[in-house]
Amino acid sequence: MDCRFESAETHRNKCAACYRQFNKLEHLVEHMRISYHSVHEPTCGICRKHCRSFESLREHLIGPLPKQECRDIFAYRGCKFCLKVLDSPNSRRIHQEKCQFSGNAGIIGRFSNLGLRDNLAIGGGARGPQVVAMACKMVGGGSDGSLDLCARVCLIDEHENIIFHSYVKPPIPVTNYRYETTGIRAEYLRDAMPMRQVQRKIQDFLCNGEPMWTIRARGGRARTLVGHGLDHDLECLQIEYRAEKIRDTAKYPPLMKTSKLSNSLKYLTQAYLGYDIQTGIQDPYDDGVATMRLYMRMRSQVHKIQDYPLATDPQNRNNFASWRQSELERMSPEQMLEISRSDYYCWCLDSLYNP
Repeated sequence: MDCRFESAETHRNKCAACYRQFNKLEHLVEHMRISYHSVHEPTCGICRKHCRSFESLREHLIGPLPKQECRDIFAYRGCKFCLKVLDSPNSRRIHQEKCQFSGNAGIIGRFSNLGLRDNLAIGGGARGPQVVAMACKMVGGGSDGSLDLCARVCLIDEHENIIFHSYVKPPIPVTNYRYETTGIRAEYLRDAMPMRQVQRKIQDFLCNGEPMWTIRARGGRARTLVGHGLDHDLECLQIEYRAEKIRDTAKYPPLMKTSKLSNSLKYLTQAYLGYDIQTGIQDPYDDGVATMRLYMRMRSQVHKIQDYPLATDPQNRNNFASWRQSELERMSPEQMLEISRSDYYCWCLDSLYNP
């Protein structure tokens, strides 16, 4: 009888999201207070367990120590790219053919080597692309060539068309062209567009006629900027842009490692898109296409619509306030999950607020 009582208590103190069990209900409440479980977390299509990232979900399904039942079903009906579980092996085969992208981006990208392409235009409303991806290639400056200098930049739209491509003349001398990976030679930069001019063009295009201080997360004319490691790229170009409009695949929690460190773009492309990039001489167009495809895949996820989806929304501020401890302890794990909200902005919200 005692065993049955303990079993019931354990179930009562089991997190409805990640299934972690606690000895006391107050410990479960504290777990929910700091975990920010939500409908936006990657979720196992078999047991419905919430995972903090797609990497932790991947480990749950096909890692070194997966959940056996989920692993067996996933091996039969699961897509190794988006980690969805389909109805049948045949459905999985059809789905995976569409889910795996081809790696032919470089063919188009190599055309960008032919010279400058500049379609940067400022226009209000819905005219022109509202989401753009940017990628840069760096050469080395300084006495040891370790200082990153932007020498090539490429912007593409949602349809993977090149909006802007240019070699960039750095403001200080180049001491290492890093030819093995950049393919850049001194003559390519001799008459290249000066960095200041590139900076102004890109910044004006991103703001799209909207003053920087009025740019907001939702609505407005400013464009959404997609990339990988954008803090570094923007710093090298000396461009300032509002964080609310940046979608960085290196810092997006669902795409990070279980240790909360960034995955490389090369790994993300291979694991989630199904092809290889950055082999030999690297083209910024390929990187831009990969980040745009990753962004579109994350944005296209369908999650439950909530009026106030973020923990930081004022309406959610007191959901797990310490003064509500007694009330929270009377809730079931499912009720606590219902009022829990995400601590990051899920890109699926872009399709709702910035269609």
